[in-house]
Amino acid sequence: MLHNQTTINCRGRLIDLSQPKVMGVLNLTPDSFYDGGRYNDIDSALFQTQRMLDEGATFIDVGGMSSRPGAEIISPEEELQRVQPIVEAIKLRFPDSLVSIDTVYGKMVRALYPVGIDLVNDISAGNLDADILDAVSELGMPYILMHMFGKPENMQDAPQYEDVIQEILDFFIQKIGLLRGKGCKDIIIDPGFGFGKTIDHNFQILKKMHVFSSLGLPVLTGLSRKSMIYKVLNTTPEKALNGTSVLHMIALQQGSKLLRVHDVAPAIEVIKLWQQIEIQ
Repeated sequence: MLHNQTTINCRGRLIDLSQPKVMGVLNLTPDSFYDGGRYNDIDSALFQTQRMLDEGATFIDVGGMSSRPGAEIISPEEELQRVQPIVEAIKLRFPDSLVSIDTVYGKMVRALYPVGIDLVNDISAGNLDADILDAVSELGMPYILMHMFGKPENMQDAPQYEDVIQEILDFFIQKIGLLRGKGCKDIIIDPGFGFGKTIDHNFQILKKMHVFSSLGLPVLTGLSRKSMIYKVLNTTPEKALNGTSVLHMIALQQGSKLLRVHDVAPAIEVIKLWQQIEIQ
C-alpha cells in the first residue's frame, strides 16, 4: 500500500487535501464550451475571481486556451498575451490567492512563475510539450497530471479502450514515474472526463474512480457542466448544474479530493453534505 499524499506544497504554503477542496474555473477564452468570452477582460475576471474566493474556492484555475472537443491548439505567445495581464491583476488584488495555470506549454509556466502562479494544470500530461514536465520539476511546482486520449481537435472522433480504467491507470503509473525521475514531488491526478472518452467511458470512470486513489495521490474531478451530464439529461450546459452536483457527490464518495468547477458555492455545499455523511 502506498503512503497517501494529502498535502501539496504551493510555493511554501502547504495545502491540506485530506478534506476535499474546490478549484474555480476562470476561462479567458472566447470559445470555451460553457463560459467562453465572459471573463476575458481584467475587470470581469477580477469580479469572477472575487466571487469564487468569497464562495470558498481554494484555487483559481486560469486558462487561456479552450480544450473543448474540436478546439485548436494556440501558440504559447498568444496564450501568454491573453493570460499574463489577468494573472498579474489577480495576484495584485488577491495576493493570498492560489492561482493554477491551465496550460500545455513549459514556456507559459516559466513566464508566469515570476508573476506568482502556484500550480500547473496540464491537460496533455506533457504530450504536447515535453518541456512542461521539466519546467514544473525545475521550479518545484505542484502538477495536475490529466489523462487525454488524442488531442482536443480529434479526441472525441472515436475514442476506444480495451479497458478504460486499466489503461488510464497504466498511463498514470508511467507518467508519475517520469515526473518522479525529474524530481517533481507534488502530483495531482485527473482521469480527464470528456477528454477522449465516450459518455459510457466517463460513467465507467466515475463508478470506479476509487481505483486511482490506490496510487497514493490526490484525485481531481473535472466534470462540471460537461456533455456527460447534459447529453444524458437531454439539456444544455447552462441547465446542467443539478446534474453536476449529483455527480460531484459520487466523485467525493469515490475518493476525489479536488473538484474543478464553474460554480463554487454549490460544490462547497456538496462537500459539506458529504462531510456530514462521513462523520457518522
